[in-house]
Amino acid sequence: MTDLLIRGARLLGDRTADVLVADGRIVEIASDSPIDAAAVAGRSVETIDADGLVLLPGLVDVHTHLREPGREDAETIASGTRAAAVGGFTAVLAMANTSPVTDTAEAAERILDLGARTGLCDVHPIGAVTHGLEGQQLAELGLMHRSRAAVRVFSDDGRCVADSRVMRRALEYVRSFGGVVSQHAQDPSLAGPSACCHEGEISGRLGLPGWPPVAESSIIARDAMLAAHTNSRVHVAHVTTAEGLEVVRWAKAKGIALTAEATPHHLFLTTEELLGYDPDYKVNPPLRPQEDVDAIRAGLLDGTIDVVATDHAPHARQDKEHAFVDAAFGVLGLETSLAVISDVFVRTEQMTWRDVARVMSQAPARLAGLTDHGGDLAVGEAANLVLIDPDATLTVDRSASQSYSRNNPWHGRSFRGTVHTTILRGTTTAQNGAPCDLTRV
Repeated sequence: MTDLLIRGARLLGDRTADVLVADGRIVEIASDSPIDAAAVAGRSVETIDADGLVLLPGLVDVHTHLREPGREDAETIASGTRAAAVGGFTAVLAMANTSPVTDTAEAAERILDLGARTGLCDVHPIGAVTHGLEGQQLAELGLMHRSRAAVRVFSDDGRCVADSRVMRRALEYVRSFGGVVSQHAQDPSLAGPSACCHEGEISGRLGLPGWPPVAESSIIARDAMLAAHTNSRVHVAHVTTAEGLEVVRWAKAKGIALTAEATPHHLFLTTEELLGYDPDYKVNPPLRPQEDVDAIRAGLLDGTIDVVATDHAPHARQDKEHAFVDAAFGVLGLETSLAVISDVFVRTEQMTWRDVARVMSQAPARLAGLTDHGGDLAVGEAANLVLIDPDATLTVDRSASQSYSRNNPWHGRSFRGTVHTTILRGTTTAQNGAPCDLTRV
């Protein structure tokens, strides 16, 4: 096996050091004097010149839609993890809304095995909360956890677990093995079946049916109370509204075991994007007004939001290229998320690279229970790493995406701060915007 020497990187954006990797782990970190590659006797050493680059633990995404099995025309585990590697991710959690749904131990193990055979990052399945995502009968929660897939996170994402009794039972069940339910917090009874955007002045002007913010905040409040009642854990996926954020803040102040995530598109894009009826801006939950975006940004900065997750949701052209109200929900995110967060928060000095590591690597890894990801940059830790060029500019071109799909809301935009190299267990999986030619590492 080839050793890897990363020379002159800024660890977490702070001190500069050489980092030596062998057998998939960090074996030496030297700040005072360079590591002598020739001294690594009897082994081949690959050297990366990391002058000016920032070294972080590899990114972890707790909210990815990989579409396989069932919709391989939109994405496969192979194509999705190529995009993930280019975006700096060493692990992703694959949502359960595949066909068939990941609601059994067998289905979860299939996702795990597909990831092991074809993935350029680690792929961990998220199990469905209910059978068929129908919101009525609990899925095989215990069997999925006890399977080889060792499922820890469960979600009907794309649909809310709206029945309070079902949600309570799910929380009681996962408590027994330390699991967590990730909730798509959006009460379906507060909007009609054709709702497709935020309910407000713009939706009224465009004649589009919308979701009111209370559809989000009411479910977060209910689930927080259920988590307290069951002494269990709930994770709120993609928080988007100021009032929803306030409920998260209240729950945390009460000591309730609740965590929350935000997506790059909800931290950047607003309802103004809808004025052109472009379906590439149709997402679920919807884009919100600027005041909500500002609130979610503040929540990320003050720690109310724990995690940045992509909600990478690829769609084939035949599902997106419709009138806005009829188009599929979702946008791409794996390749661009680091650049968006870098440009919005690090470039403006609102966050440090250490903060980025916390919300995009360490906290997501803890949530998912991934002990070999999101660790400290220390001797003995797994070499799941990402090198970032903080001064490079990424101009997004949807045609260059590693994803099979092209529903990219960032097309034509430029961001400062890009992924330079992604490393999985000591092996380079992507470099300079391209995946490496590897079947599996």
